[in-house]
Amino acid sequence: MYDKKVISVFLKNQLQLFPEKVAEDEQEAAEFLEDVCAVVCKNKKEVIEYLEDAMDVSGMTEQEMLSAEEVFDIGDGRYLIVEG
Repeated sequence: MYDKKVISVFLKNQLQLFPEKVAEDEQEAAEFLEDVCAVVCKNKKEVIEYLEDAMDVSGMTEQEMLSAEEVFDIGDGRYLIVEG
């Protein structure tokens, strides 16, 4: 469900959301993302729509939403959202 790039970005940046590592390798990272039903959005618009539906983001700018600790920039235009 999650491609290698998504898993790698989460594994490398997981401490932006969690106080300690939740995964030590790609296998654990993939399993964790599946367990928490993490969402891959194909662009910024999808991220904003998802956050508006899932969280109270009133008063937040687009940049604040995209830099929220739950949002991981994959680097290819996509974003991973992990609700901790």
